[in-house]
Amino acid sequence: MSEPIRPTPQPGILDIAPYLPGKSGAPGSQTIKLSANESPLGASPKALAAMLEGAARLEVYPEGSSRVLREALGDVHGIDPNSIVCGNGSDDLLHLLAQTYLGVGDEAVMNRYGFSVYPIITRAAGAMIVMVEETDYRADVDALLAAVTPRTKVVWLANPNNPTGTYLSAAEVRRLHAGLRPDILLVVDNAYAEYVTADDFEVGLDLARTNENVVMVRTFSKMGLAAARIGWMVGPDHIVDAINRIRGPFNVNLPAQMAGAAATRDTEFNAKLKAHNAQWRDWLSAELAGNRMRVVPSQANFVMVLFDTPEMASAAFVALADAGYIVREIGASYGIDNGLRISIGSEDAMRGVAKVLKSMDQTQ
Repeated sequence: MSEPIRPTPQPGILDIAPYLPGKSGAPGSQTIKLSANESPLGASPKALAAMLEGAARLEVYPEGSSRVLREALGDVHGIDPNSIVCGNGSDDLLHLLAQTYLGVGDEAVMNRYGFSVYPIITRAAGAMIVMVEETDYRADVDALLAAVTPRTKVVWLANPNNPTGTYLSAAEVRRLHAGLRPDILLVVDNAYAEYVTADDFEVGLDLARTNENVVMVRTFSKMGLAAARIGWMVGPDHIVDAINRIRGPFNVNLPAQMAGAAATRDTEFNAKLKAHNAQWRDWLSAELAGNRMRVVPSQANFVMVLFDTPEMASAAFVALADAGYIVREIGASYGIDNGLRISIGSEDAMRGVAKVLKSMDQTQ
């Protein structure tokens, strides 16, 4: 039988592996979700109140440029609001950057275990992704620079990185940028910047404000507003102009704009969230350091635990699930078959996870 005549996707689209989100428990179950790096303290109460206020005005279109949100970000971070673009999550902005600066015949460079969305958006734009090996699960600046060719148009860098939790120091990020041609766009994805405690880390803000080929991308998803889908980007005028030309005219809804603005200004809640994460990230890392488990040092709101074998990782996933904890398997998405990614949750959740995994370590 002949194939039916019907619309067909552009070449290469059906070859793209879809994004695999973290698993959730069954509806109504008592499982604790530690698979998606969500806030263990919920959202800012001020953000919740602002979202409810916005929800009372659902009949009106939102202001198209997200002005109230851009102005809040500008005030708190010391940024010109005109250099900010907001999006329906940071994924929205990453897609727009790929669509704008990549095309057929181009290449984008990323580290091997970088965010799994980068290959999707690169290939969707018709370009090729170039995967660069890492050094002990950390991006290697020299290797990234060595992978650049005349076809390179974008370098994707998640800092800190997901799913490893590792990061590049400010000096290393600057060294990476200095080694790139001026026509190559460096995208510094700081999705987890709010949780970093390392003294030698810097967000990509200064680079984005002082160079013509750097943008910094951030998100509110890790700050308790994952369901609201809010992202933001800072870049030079010519990039901001290009992205604004193709983004959706009302791409951030009104309740989200208002919630994001309130969350930005609620510095007390954000500091509380950071302190909780640092305490229990460091505690869990120390507790799980054992003969058959290795915790990769993390600067994010999760830890990546490596086991001796893929079979041990699978057994650990099952044991945690049986105990009511859903964590992230990272073999299918990232090729780290012997690893699990565990979000930092409540004190009770962290103690429960440690008890399960330490019990396994002692019996195997």
